[in-house]
Amino acid sequence: MANPLYDELFGKHLGQDTVFLQLADGQTISHDTFLKMSAQFANSFKDLGINAGDRLAVQVEKSPQCLAIYAACAQSGVIFLPLNTGYTANEIEYFIENSGASLVICDDNKLTDLAPIVESLNAAVETLNSDGTGSLPTKATSAPTSFATIDRSGDDLAAILYTSGTTGRSKGAMLTQENLLSNARTLVKAWKFTSDDALLHALPIFHTHGLFVATNISLLAGNKMIFLPKYNLDDIIALLPEATTMMGVPTFYTRLLSDNRFTSELAQHMRLFISGSAPLLAETHIEFEARTGHRILERYGMTETNMNTSNPYDGERRAGTVGFALDGTDVKITNSETGTELPKGEIGQIEVRGPNVFKGYWQMPEKTAEELREDGFFITGDLGKYDDDGYLHIVGRNKDLIISGGYNIYPKEIELLLDQEENVLESAVIGVPHPDFGETVVGILVPKPNTNIDLTSVATNVAKSLARFKQPNKLIIVKELPRNTMGKVQKNALRAEYKDLFTDG
Repeated sequence: MANPLYDELFGKHLGQDTVFLQLADGQTISHDTFLKMSAQFANSFKDLGINAGDRLAVQVEKSPQCLAIYAACAQSGVIFLPLNTGYTANEIEYFIENSGASLVICDDNKLTDLAPIVESLNAAVETLNSDGTGSLPTKATSAPTSFATIDRSGDDLAAILYTSGTTGRSKGAMLTQENLLSNARTLVKAWKFTSDDALLHALPIFHTHGLFVATNISLLAGNKMIFLPKYNLDDIIALLPEATTMMGVPTFYTRLLSDNRFTSELAQHMRLFISGSAPLLAETHIEFEARTGHRILERYGMTETNMNTSNPYDGERRAGTVGFALDGTDVKITNSETGTELPKGEIGQIEVRGPNVFKGYWQMPEKTAEELREDGFFITGDLGKYDDDGYLHIVGRNKDLIISGGYNIYPKEIELLLDQEENVLESAVIGVPHPDFGETVVGILVPKPNTNIDLTSVATNVAKSLARFKQPNKLIIVKELPRNTMGKVQKNALRAEYKDLFTDG
């Protein structure tokens, strides 16, 4: 037996002095140095009584040391549980209790709030700061730089990632070694990554995108990562000439386009720009291509499944779509009530099956049974359709579907029209309670900088393209839309804010 995740991603780089991480200040860390660091952490876990199968929760800022903890967990068979750095101590309490984490690693500045909670749940706590200091690195300094890799199988759990929990308690998605490895192998091939690449990495690493897509691909391909603590426009522009590829969320690209320093000359050497985690506006696609000659590659994935579809590397990258199913992955559109597959052009729920699909929800067998069919298809909760050429379009989330007067209304259809209106930067369409219709449509608009939106004109124009029951009952202008750390618009927050617009409260 072996340890597929560690052996294939990390272990093969032992002894290699090639650069793995290049930091913002120019400092570099070789593959071998990184793996010696991770082995010291693995030895420290053992000394703390943390063994294979135990859960280790991490809420720390992005750093090479945090990434080394992921490697140490893989090598020691410990289940890695990264947590959003924005969560409060009260929120963290649920994750620790639900997961049964044996060890929690946090920043020193959060220790006072977290220590009593961790202690009450019979877990240990250590610290790690963004500069690499903390109680855990101190312990690891004197530990051996080699560790006997623990045997694991592809079906063993590698990580638990908690979903955002916008419709109830967060669910812990159980991801196996094979879930992570199979997806990394597929993406390296689909996006043609090689050891010659240099990936500009400004994403957080508590999320699938930055951790299991960007990092695992780089480890598998053997390429360098330019590893930034966060997205800083000046750093991105300064370091772009040293990169060949970049992964980001849509706001990464809109911010680049807002800066005159971002020119076709600056981007001409780049091989690939990839976007995900939130929808990329067609306008951004078009403007980016006009500025640089590059067409952003948009893909579709989620916590429970890693990546499912991608626009092609070779071939048309179609704006407003997420391309085709990845090799080895089945993606179908079904009727939400009957589960029967729908023909091209019809909107239904998206279901996914493949080696990338998670094992289920931690300690939630009923929820797992609801969303993971016996034949292996996972009901994603997303709504979509295939166009005549087989490209997948994401229409929205099931929970975002508006039912007004008995009619189904898909927000995306309305948002596409609103986004085309003069001076509209972006929009979000939600359903709010209405005494006559059950729900009614509300459009939230963000103006372009230094402009004003003529709401009467917008309403008139939209009415030309939409049936009466789809037309927004009210249009509201806001400075910005609420988003999570990955750039997704938080429609649940908008629904909560405007829920009393048409009722007496």
